[in-house]
Amino acid sequence: MRVYGASRRELFERFDKPALKPLPDKRYHYGDWKTARVSIDYHVEVDHHYYSVPHKLVGEKLDVRLTATTVEVFQRGVRVGSHARSYRRGMHTTVAEHMPAAHRAHHEWSPSRLVRWGQTVGPKTAALVEAILSDRPHPEQGYRSCLGILRLERRYGRERLEAACARALGAGARSYRHVDSILKHGLDRQPSPEPSVAGEPRQLLLHENVRGGRYYH
Repeated sequence: MRVYGASRRELFERFDKPALKPLPDKRYHYGDWKTARVSIDYHVEVDHHYYSVPHKLVGEKLDVRLTATTVEVFQRGVRVGSHARSYRRGMHTTVAEHMPAAHRAHHEWSPSRLVRWGQTVGPKTAALVEAILSDRPHPEQGYRSCLGILRLERRYGRERLEAACARALGAGARSYRHVDSILKHGLDRQPSPEPSVAGEPRQLLLHENVRGGRYYH
């Protein structure tokens, strides 16, 4: 610094410090931006959690800003939803004002229509759809799982889907992931486990990570 005839500290005090502005009152929060489409249950999925937006936005593609503590949802630059961020996978954060009035069926979807669709596959499928809808705090929160289950018919056929739903009901499962796992691993083609009694082997646990005997053939 001999060339300047002053130390770094002296130069800072002379030039930089007078130009500095006060720090902001609030600390800066880093945010990530993503896009998400509003499902028929008027929620958007963000990192495996579901956040509500006004139900009239079903089908819209929205921008989502994520910080460590907050999730904000925007439609063309206008904020339409704000939530405390949750890291609970598969759960819902719902604002009452976002819901249809008196839980009315929005657009063409309703719990009764989903159950009727399940009945076209079979009674066990309809029973599982009804169980999923009644298991949620609000029926709309189960729409996504029910639609996923019913669409499995295209891939596996009606007979296999009905058998998988019967097995899921017997195991107390209440999600799309369980039914999908049963079909992927061929558990629907195995005899349904009978209730265990003293001295008999216990039932196999139903879990998406259990591969089943067919995996090793």
